[in-house]
Amino acid sequence: MDAGKFDGLSWVATSARRSDVRDLLHHASREGMISFAGGLPDAELFDLAGINRAIDLIQSRSMRRALQYGATEGQPGLRSAVAELMRRRGVPALPDDLLITTGSQQGLDLLARALVNPGDLVAIESPTYLAAVNALELARPRFLTVPTTPNGLDVDALVSGQARPKLLYVVPTFSNPCGAQMLLEARIKLLKWAADNKVFVIEDDPYGVLRFPGVHAVPSLYQLASHQAGAHGWVAYLSTLSKCMAPGLRIGWMLAPATVLDACVRIKQAMDLHTSSLVQEVAAAYLQSGLMDAAVERMRVTYESRYRAMRESLEDAFGERLTVGEAEGGMFLWARFNDGTRTRALLSEAIRDKVMFVPGSAFYAQGDLGTSELRLSFVTNPPDRIREGVQRLKNAHGRLHVAAACDATVHS
Repeated sequence: MDAGKFDGLSWVATSARRSDVRDLLHHASREGMISFAGGLPDAELFDLAGINRAIDLIQSRSMRRALQYGATEGQPGLRSAVAELMRRRGVPALPDDLLITTGSQQGLDLLARALVNPGDLVAIESPTYLAAVNALELARPRFLTVPTTPNGLDVDALVSGQARPKLLYVVPTFSNPCGAQMLLEARIKLLKWAADNKVFVIEDDPYGVLRFPGVHAVPSLYQLASHQAGAHGWVAYLSTLSKCMAPGLRIGWMLAPATVLDACVRIKQAMDLHTSSLVQEVAAAYLQSGLMDAAVERMRVTYESRYRAMRESLEDAFGERLTVGEAEGGMFLWARFNDGTRTRALLSEAIRDKVMFVPGSAFYAQGDLGTSELRLSFVTNPPDRIREGVQRLKNAHGRLHVAAACDATVHS
């Protein structure tokens, strides 16, 4: 007997969007596929020896504690280790200022639940990190999209506009998807505007640690706010170990004003009680070992060489038909076709040639933008594979345009 199907899903369930990037992952497992699509760090660069030593240490010294319930705010050892990490990055932080989250994505979800009511105006970069839009829109805000420049968020456009959002979400350091870094002067101007207009800023910083060798570290918004009159209470900071240790651990953290942090703690209690105690203990032991600095330096050197290989290959393959962005760190390169290429159509052809990227339209809140743009990740493939992947992309591009020319001839 057919009893029919359940149709009582909530508004949240029916409104939650699938990730274009994650929907591409099933193609990535195909034999011979070269993927420039995922935002994955290179697993070959994970410090397995150091992480295994941390696991062995926990097993021998504190396994019972690691298997027990823990405080929602996070394990004391990890909060202390992260606070020390932040101080070495120039950010004033004490353990009590921190909330450990299950990845920085949970931190964003907690802040959206704590700060956004239906109808609130939320400002986002255009283009921006697509999972941030997915998390924020579940709170039913109105979105204000702010254009970007080669140096990230267009602060002048935001400041000169008439709209005054309640919240701004921004990735100022090696942004996803563009790889851009906001200049110091723009950061200071943004903080003054936010404090003057009572706009709360969420700074998402998963990539800052991956700046290329020799690139000067620009202070985070959170760090600058601590020295700027009136600004400190208007910034929350999110970061993670996913890009510099291992994403499977799902360890992130939040720094925020006390009232906001307390609200997020209470919401997290209702969601998952706390992030895995076992994983927190392993992460703390690894941070305390001092081994991560060397592992991160290997990533910086390797990722820079791969970025240069990708940029040079794209310029050689496409010339003036493609404008290729610049990056000084992070994981992504942004590009725009100047010859009318629609990148969603190109992706279909590219997959046939076993190469993948993410079409630019996936990173815009409005689906009709970014149709000629694309994001490419340069971190997971060595230079020879990058060059092969770009050649495949060139072949797919040529085939797409031949087909378009033939179609135009038939219909002329």
